[in-house]
Amino acid sequence: MSKLYEERMDRYWKANHREKPDKVPFRPFAAECVGAFYGLNSQQVTHDVDQGLEAVIKMCREFDIDATVSNMVYVWTGLTESYGTKYLGVPGIDLEVGESFQYREPRSDDEAWMRADDYDRFIEDPAEFTLNVWAPRMSKYFAAPGETNTWKNNLAWLKGGIGMMYYIMKINAHVQRMKDEAGVVSCLSGALKAPFDILADKYRGFRGISYDIRRQPDKVLKATEAVAPHMLNNALGGADPSKKTPVSHWMHRGATGFFSEEVFKKFYWPTLREVTEELWKAGYQTIYYAEGKWMRNLKYFLELPENSIIYHCDKDDIFEVHKVLGRKFAISGGVPNDMLAFGTPEDVRKRVKEVIEKIGSEGGFLLDAEAIMQQDTKRENFKAMADACDEYGVY
Repeated sequence: MSKLYEERMDRYWKANHREKPDKVPFRPFAAECVGAFYGLNSQQVTHDVDQGLEAVIKMCREFDIDATVSNMVYVWTGLTESYGTKYLGVPGIDLEVGESFQYREPRSDDEAWMRADDYDRFIEDPAEFTLNVWAPRMSKYFAAPGETNTWKNNLAWLKGGIGMMYYIMKINAHVQRMKDEAGVVSCLSGALKAPFDILADKYRGFRGISYDIRRQPDKVLKATEAVAPHMLNNALGGADPSKKTPVSHWMHRGATGFFSEEVFKKFYWPTLREVTEELWKAGYQTIYYAEGKWMRNLKYFLELPENSIIYHCDKDDIFEVHKVLGRKFAISGGVPNDMLAFGTPEDVRKRVKEVIEKIGSEGGFLLDAEAIMQQDTKRENFKAMADACDEYGVY
């Protein structure tokens, strides 16, 4: 297993740095589908972290996987129910048992976790705001400073802290199991969000940030600048000490379906570029997991240092993306999620062969689905993707 792990790590590292390893790495970002492969529904893998992690180990043993996410179903209700989340919709509690967990978008400014008049306090100290304002708003149990204390508040902070430590220790042990029992690389280490996405996803919501960029643009800019150091520290705090695996970065509101190029250039890109370059200076690559369509904005990524990112392609044409970014950065993705859900194994094999031949022939390519694989991915199609990578991906 140690030898197999080192082979896979070497393969993964070389592909991420646009070198040509012995074969194209298979690096699936598999989420609820992992549990489904082994008879578990979304409620089970969300509520029972041990069942979810055991399913990942089974997948790593069964399929020829080079690297994968240690646990893509990262909402564990042992933690989220301890503090009483209102921020997430959870299968089996708020949703049907077979649905994936959901982020809840605020429907009005009164329901937002951060309000339009909160910017000054947020800019002054994002950590203080998060602890004393944001957390009580998104929890059923946390009491804000100045409110009457309750036993539910005290217990939520205690159980939430215990839950977080318990979960992190579980993940750390699980990463070691992936290595020791399956020879599979845990493909990410450290987490980043674009400062603008922090505001648009986690605090103001899409509706709120859409108003704010018109009504108080200067404060939006100052807020992204205020939160950028926290995003950098968060990424570095969980990054791989050996600097072999990249930092994860889930990208949302910079996609072309949300805002214009002018908004992207002014609000989204400057602080994201700054944090990405600081990570690169510290020796870390960043996976740009670009959910949605980003073609119009790809030219900005060319401003980054060579090999500083691995670009994951979702809904754009991966062949066109490769023409723009392939000379500077590794590319991942290639297999449409609707094909994995509704197609046949032969469809998948043909697609894998096409993608590898057209953009993976010289290295710098990692095979994956277009987006995170949820409960509708067919097992036989997942197997066809892994097998085709072995058959067509050898250099």
